[in-house]
Amino acid sequence: MRLAVIPARGGSKRIPRKNIKHFHGKPMIAYAIAAAIGSDLFDRVIVSTDDTEIALIARERGAETPFNRPSELADDHTPTLPVIAHAIRACQSMGWDVREVCCIYPGVPFISSQDLRKAYEQLQMPDTSYVFPVTGFPSPIQRALRRLPDGSVRPFNPAYATTRTQDLEPSYFDVGQFYWGKTAAWLQGLNLHLNSVALLIPAWRVVDIDTPEDWQRAELFYTTLSEKGLL
Repeated sequence: MRLAVIPARGGSKRIPRKNIKHFHGKPMIAYAIAAAIGSDLFDRVIVSTDDTEIALIARERGAETPFNRPSELADDHTPTLPVIAHAIRACQSMGWDVREVCCIYPGVPFISSQDLRKAYEQLQMPDTSYVFPVTGFPSPIQRALRRLPDGSVRPFNPAYATTRTQDLEPSYFDVGQFYWGKTAAWLQGLNLHLNSVALLIPAWRVVDIDTPEDWQRAELFYTTLSEKGLL
C-alpha cells in the first residue's frame, strides 16, 4: 500500500488556524489533499490531526481521518519523523500493509501532483530511503555576509570574498512540501536529510508561509500564476 499522510495539527501560533484558513477561496489543507488524490499514486490519503474541525474539513475534501493524533505529538516542538511513524503504526494496527509513505505538509498551495509522481519514481532507485524536493538558493551561500552591530558587513567565509559567483558550487534548500519514504526508513527514524535523494523543482513554485505578510504575498503570487495558466 502507498499511503499519503498529511500532518495537520490545530495549534498554529503565527497564523491562527493556518491549516484550514481560506487561501484563494479554499481551506489551505485542500491543496495538499487535492495534489495527493490527483497524483493517482495513493491507496489511501489520510490526515493526522488532533483537531476535530480540521478532521471534518479533511473528510469533506476527500481524505480519511482513521485515528486521532495524540496531544504529545501535536505541540510546537514535535518533529515530523515521530508523527509519520505514529501514523504508520496506527494504520498497521488496522491491518493496512503500508509499504511506502509520503508525508505531505498541509500548507503547500503550490504543490504539484507531477512532482509527487517524479519523486516516487526516484524512490524506486536502489538503496533510496527518502526523496524530497529542493530548489536552488537565489544567491551563492559561499558569498553570504554577516551584518555587524555598527552596520558594517563581513563575509561569513572570507576565502570566497573575491570568487566569481559563476565559479561557485550551486547550493540547494529543502522547500518543505513533501517527503516520500520507505516504511522501514520512517519507522527506524532515519534522518531525512542524510538518507535522501533530492528532486529539483523551480523556485517559482516554492513559498514559505509563516507570517500574515507571507500569506498575503503568496496569495498575490498564486493569483498571478493562475491567471497565466501556470497552476
